[in-house]
Amino acid sequence: MSDEPQTQTPTRTRALPTTPSPAEAAPPRAGTVWLTRLLVVGLVLAALNLRPAITSLGALLEEVRTGLHMSGGVAGVLTSVPPLCFAVFGITAPRLARRFGPGAVVFAGMVAITAGLALRPFAGGTVAFLAASALALMGIAVSNVLMPVIVKGYFPDRVGTMTGLYSMALALGTSLAAAATVPVTGALGGGWRAGLAVWAVLGAFAVVAWLPLVRRRGASATGTGAAAGTGLGTGGEAPALRITRSRTAWALACFFGLQATGAYITMGWMPQIFRDAGVSAGTAGVLLAVTMVMGVPLAFVIPRLATRMKNQGPIVVALGLCGLTGYAGLHFAPAAGAWAWALLLGVSNCAFPLALTMIGMRSRTGGGVVRLSAFAQSVGYLISIPGPTLVGTLYEHSGGWGTPLALMAGLMVPQMIVGIVAGRDRTIEDET
Repeated sequence: MSDEPQTQTPTRTRALPTTPSPAEAAPPRAGTVWLTRLLVVGLVLAALNLRPAITSLGALLEEVRTGLHMSGGVAGVLTSVPPLCFAVFGITAPRLARRFGPGAVVFAGMVAITAGLALRPFAGGTVAFLAASALALMGIAVSNVLMPVIVKGYFPDRVGTMTGLYSMALALGTSLAAAATVPVTGALGGGWRAGLAVWAVLGAFAVVAWLPLVRRRGASATGTGAAAGTGLGTGGEAPALRITRSRTAWALACFFGLQATGAYITMGWMPQIFRDAGVSAGTAGVLLAVTMVMGVPLAFVIPRLATRMKNQGPIVVALGLCGLTGYAGLHFAPAAGAWAWALLLGVSNCAFPLALTMIGMRSRTGGGVVRLSAFAQSVGYLISIPGPTLVGTLYEHSGGWGTPLALMAGLMVPQMIVGIVAGRDRTIEDET
């Protein structure tokens, strides 16, 4: 993605931040209230669909490997595809949003997610399965980037509340798919294809919710109307930004990447750490579920708290210290304090909704949030790709968890440093 915007006249660029659109100046109408409520429902349903494609597959990966005669190497590649797709396809979101409107792109993302989830259970081979998974992940990628944009544009006075709401829904969708996929598969006859296909139904609900929003040309979800003055429209109103020159943007991208690294490592390896310490497989799975479920209530609380603070550094440090304590506990007493370490790491993983909140707070305009969200998430997910693989390699070669846990704890230190920088009370427009 080029950071160079289309040429604009100086007058237009200067006038944008201070000139309200007609819809902003007009009093709310009944239709607008109805559309706002529908948009809230749409945000929640979209967020619920941003992780089941990944966590449902993780729950049935062994069955999928057997059914498709997939090699271990290909299965390893499959687990690395999500962050790669998030980075590659997420970077296209700003251009798509400028051309079609952010709401229309999110709607298309929900269609892609639903289609991918519906098609991949019927794949007859590995290539078709990967292609269908990539289609779903493509929809997730662009929606990931544009959710903070829609919140900033349409709920500028409730950024913390709305970010918390959809972060909570995202965490709920993640946990629900991880916990329910195996029981649902059993209830549907035990076939992995049915167990994966059922999540397309959840995607269909999101498609239905977004359809009336994008069909209404005057609705904010299409990037027109009330959000026009925020730079979320289709006419390229975003201010001129060279985002790579912003220290805040780089700090936020690194913070996003490091917290994603920790989250992927936790989801991928924490059960094995507990099992190697003598914890049963069933209990290890429950401990991972506890870690993930912690994100549901805290994802609502942390963004609201963050928006009430000029500097989010103290929250960054508090979450980082929880992570450091959790990793230390896993090293010194993994079985004895298992529940405490699971809870602490669940709190630490709530750096994700904090990062999303800071994306919305570190730019004054909707156009700036589009670019910042795409930059921070794309660079961040690229940073996160090698983490789980590196931990697995260290575990294999060291023969224990001492070195991998030292790496995990060590990554919390730069995460706190860049998070403090990203949490300063300034915007990318101040730096670019």
